[in-house]
Amino acid sequence: MRILISVDLEGISGVVGKNQIHEEGSGFEWARDKMAKEVNHAIEGALEGGAREIYVNDAHGSMKNIIPDKLHSEAFLISGDLKELSMVEGLQKDVHGLFLIGYHARRGTKGGILDHTYSGRVVSQITINGVELGETGINALVAGAYGVPVLLITGDDKVCQEGIDLLGDVYTVKVKEGLSRYAAICLHPEKAGKIIKEKAREAVTNINRFKPFFMDSPYELRVEVVTSAMADGIEMVPGIKRINPTTLEFVHEDLITLFKVLRVMLVMGGNSS
Repeated sequence: MRILISVDLEGISGVVGKNQIHEEGSGFEWARDKMAKEVNHAIEGALEGGAREIYVNDAHGSMKNIIPDKLHSEAFLISGDLKELSMVEGLQKDVHGLFLIGYHARRGTKGGILDHTYSGRVVSQITINGVELGETGINALVAGAYGVPVLLITGDDKVCQEGIDLLGDVYTVKVKEGLSRYAAICLHPEKAGKIIKEKAREAVTNINRFKPFFMDSPYELRVEVVTSAMADGIEMVPGIKRINPTTLEFVHEDLITLFKVLRVMLVMGGNSS
């Protein structure tokens, strides 16, 4: 059994501020250490549950946050950016289940720690087929296109609820309770790790009960960006329709093509800001 773990940083216990999520920040080294430790607990639990091969995709920022020799020796590390499937790179390898570790709520979530959706400075909202999605939903949908279910989500209480509302039957671990965008009641990292290990084991043990997340095609993507200048840049991408000054639409039968176009839209929007 092969498990893919996509690990972000904002949803790690104790991480609440901008200085912890950027490489130049004073709290970054502490946060990246805890990031590796939480994912290691998830690996240990998955192995105990019956997983035989585990890939860990570093999915935050530059995607080079996890120091390789701090990762569990039984896991393969997918490190670096410009990956075809971005935060869920590795799905192409006949994966049976997906963990989302250290995740955060979508942009605009009250009390969501460091909430954003893929590109915080570009995106106001993303919907697919009329459903607003954050990184949890988008990545679950991409996984579903490969027939892979999400088994476990860890992060603050808001992203855990977001995952339950969207996916229904999914294991969650609430490592902190968001009080504002930059404040939370946090579990001690050791306690958080123990719970993550336990739930990872349970999730893999019960993998047969999970179903992939999907929507019916064609897929209608709408992206609302922060400024009209960003929309000006994105509108130059062939096939993009501008709905209003800051909202753009793209429709396609194939979900993976849609996802790749979304990533191009975010790059164009960022370059046009």
